[in-house]
Amino acid sequence: MSHNPYRSRRWTLSVTVGVGLAAILATFFVVRAVTGGGDRDCSVRLTVTSSTEKAELLSDLAQDYGSAGREFGDGQCAEVKVQELTSGAAMEALASGWDEKREGMAEPQVWTPSSSLWLTLLTQKTTAADRALTVAKPVSLATSPLAIGMPRPMAEALGWPQRQVGWKDVLSLTEKGWGAFGHPEWGAFRLGKDNPHTSSSGLASTVAAFYAATGRSGDLTEKDVQNPKARKFVAGVEAGVLHYASDATVYMANLAEADAAGGALSYTSAVPVQEQLIHLYNQGSPKGDTRQIGKGRKPSVPLVAVHPSDGTLMMDHPFVVLPSATAQQKAAAADFQRFLLEKDQQRRFQELGFRDHEGTAGKELATSVGLSSTEKLSLIDPPAPAVLGRILDSWDDLRKKARVVMVMDVSGSMNQAAGDGRSRLEAAKSAAVKALDLYHPDDEVGLWAFSTETDDRSEPYRQILPPRRIAEGKAGLVGAINGLHAEGGTALYSTVRAAQRAVLADLDSDRINAVVLLTDGRNEYPADNDLDSLLRDIDARNLERSVRVFTVAFSEQADFGTLEKIAKASKADAYDARDPALIDKVMLSVISNF
Repeated sequence: MSHNPYRSRRWTLSVTVGVGLAAILATFFVVRAVTGGGDRDCSVRLTVTSSTEKAELLSDLAQDYGSAGREFGDGQCAEVKVQELTSGAAMEALASGWDEKREGMAEPQVWTPSSSLWLTLLTQKTTAADRALTVAKPVSLATSPLAIGMPRPMAEALGWPQRQVGWKDVLSLTEKGWGAFGHPEWGAFRLGKDNPHTSSSGLASTVAAFYAATGRSGDLTEKDVQNPKARKFVAGVEAGVLHYASDATVYMANLAEADAAGGALSYTSAVPVQEQLIHLYNQGSPKGDTRQIGKGRKPSVPLVAVHPSDGTLMMDHPFVVLPSATAQQKAAAADFQRFLLEKDQQRRFQELGFRDHEGTAGKELATSVGLSSTEKLSLIDPPAPAVLGRILDSWDDLRKKARVVMVMDVSGSMNQAAGDGRSRLEAAKSAAVKALDLYHPDDEVGLWAFSTETDDRSEPYRQILPPRRIAEGKAGLVGAINGLHAEGGTALYSTVRAAQRAVLADLDSDRINAVVLLTDGRNEYPADNDLDSLLRDIDARNLERSVRVFTVAFSEQADFGTLEKIAKASKADAYDARDPALIDKVMLSVISNF
């Protein structure tokens, strides 16, 4: 009988020995397809869409499954293909009706997200659309509780592991800073948090904060979510956020770089993530690439897994058979599921930092993240669909708001074709206008454009509109974006420096301050051609107050390597839309940082 990880609110950790290492995480829109059928010609084809953190492992296990010579039914066998997509993106694809062209991958018969919370949201969305999606009761493949990853010295300053630490401590730290805990040299408390619309960790931590605000461990109601005191608590937690991300590995990679430079305590104070990701960070794989385990640099200051005493959720990694499956595919899915729950395969999960499907941690995880054999988890029951929907809607209002300058490349090369009957500029303008709908009315957005100097302009860049609340400024932004035209060269470095300095000069410490720059080329401006100088100027370590520069590469000619360096120096992320067909999806990912 399968174990339901939500059945009990408190688990006792038991530690077992695991062996070997395998692989899990990959990148956002990448499909990993590994088939398993051995040398046999299996007539049943089964497609599994997996969340990113376990897709590589499931791909390896699909290969092993095919080589094992397993049969089901009347001597049938299956070829299993695993493809990866973030849980939030997969939920949206299923909710709107899977479109293989739009998603760039086959419609699955099995879905295994990080958490059943996504299944709850899927049920809510399809029911609201009057096309309820009925699936069989899911079974957990592995588990990993949401934990607050903290540099060990910071956790110990709070009394960990002897003292329990929870979301109320996060709120207190956000309000008072580290000085109130005897460490003024650490400055403000900085929380690295994912966007709950796209990330399992972001979703789970938002749910947990609402539970902590009400003191409940179950039966949360919509009325509880709307309670002013609860909303004030959650808004207080969100106030400490550096910026939001669609993937916590962005924070982990930046933290690893800070650690390598001797500044592990200068970047972020805490990151709510799956416990398993903390393990990977400590093993030298901050981006989640398990091939780097044993090869990458282990941090000088490791992270510990702080399990919030006032409530956390268990990521249950459900195995969900979808209505698209035929009777034969359902039989194949059942056999593949049985295979994954066998002892040898469960050990593979443990070796990579997961707990098995019954919640048992392996020795590797316990040693890596500082688990105690007597530690108990204060698990909360997942909310009902309507309550979860209300939590997400409330987060949109309570989250830390943004102040963003959008910088558009209007050099002559933007007149070239984007491949869909439009020019690059037309496609970029369309994506930028659509992106405005993703901001909150209280977010502030401004617009710059750049190319090179012209007869009537001495600088290669210009401010078109200063940042204004979307509620008042959206119409003006739409008109200004649609009015852009392309000419001249690409003064990339000069523009990045000027835009970053402009936002820095008018910094709003209560907001996420950022630059979003879209370009189709590389620097073509001899007057400012020193990349090293630019990187020093925007390096977040050199600034008492920093502004992140998120970059978007928008053609094959774009200098993506340089754009990555620019984003990395400012502790942001670079986005790849060199295939213009991806620009709308990429802009959605960019805006998820705010």
